[in-house]
Amino acid sequence: MERRRDKGLIAVVIIMSFVTLVSLGLVVLIGFMWYQNSGELEVTTTEEIEVVEEPVVEVMNVLTEEERTQVTEEARAAFKEEMKSFLTIENPSTVRMIRNFFPENLVFYDDKSYVFAPIQDSLKKHGLNHANLVENEKGEMEYIENGVVTSHKGIDVSKYQGNIDWQAVKEDGVEYAFIRLGLRGYESGKVVLDEYFKKNMRGANEAGVKAGVYFFTQAITEEEAIEEAEFVIENLADYDVPYPVVMDVEMITSGDGRANNLSMEERTKICIAFCETIKNAGYTPMIYGNIKCFVRMLDMAQLEDYEKWYAFYDNYLYFPYDVSVWQYSESGSVNGIKGDVDMNISFKTW
Repeated sequence: MERRRDKGLIAVVIIMSFVTLVSLGLVVLIGFMWYQNSGELEVTTTEEIEVVEEPVVEVMNVLTEEERTQVTEEARAAFKEEMKSFLTIENPSTVRMIRNFFPENLVFYDDKSYVFAPIQDSLKKHGLNHANLVENEKGEMEYIENGVVTSHKGIDVSKYQGNIDWQAVKEDGVEYAFIRLGLRGYESGKVVLDEYFKKNMRGANEAGVKAGVYFFTQAITEEEAIEEAEFVIENLADYDVPYPVVMDVEMITSGDGRANNLSMEERTKICIAFCETIKNAGYTPMIYGNIKCFVRMLDMAQLEDYEKWYAFYDNYLYFPYDVSVWQYSESGSVNGIKGDVDMNISFKTW
């Protein structure tokens, strides 16, 4: 007499087999990436991965050979379909594929290794619906709700954009611009004004493009951060600045930056000192950074009260935490600017 099978048990086996296949697939992917990186690849994670195989073997042993074959084939087919979905994406990337299999982590490449950072449940999330983020016919990102564009188009500029026709920028639909005010030298430590700052601020104000500013920090103490903030405030006196005043905390990668060796706690305290000084002067403080900045360089739990401007160059927003502005491209095109310009989308106005 044929034995009756528990459908739930078989479903469990399928799922567990699928997980096993995914793990094997990831091993193959990691091996492939190791080969691509000439043997220099490491995988960094803050969590240990425990592999439990015995329950799968035990359950599989009670099935007939035909059933085991069916389970394996179904799991293989499911895994292949999952892989195929990535290969149909234009310019698919290995890291994007890996991210899909680790939704509980933020996965990124840093210092010759892949980092798997656990998503912190205690931090505020952005609540955006990823399906509402679309690329329009000009290749610009928009957030659309019920058929209405609710996001806002912006750019950020510095001396590298040269002379800008701000009226043409305005007519191209740009609502706001973050203008580099200045920087601290990453070797000298000297605080300097961007040579095009005044011209850009006048142009933006006169054309009706709402202005925010940013300062590239290399402060290594809280006192230096306050010095930077006071320098910013002093140079804003003659201009209308309704948008945030931003501290850019990126690490120097082309040389030995004086702030490169700060600890997470030191850098976080420096950010707080800058932001509080800006806030006390009546402006809106904001912090700019990429995934590494917000995961490895700063303690986000201490910075919840400040606006975030997130740099991630792709057509999907890979970040769960609350952000006000997303810089999605460094090679955009806007009327009135010769050459490439950084493109931004904001989810609020100021």
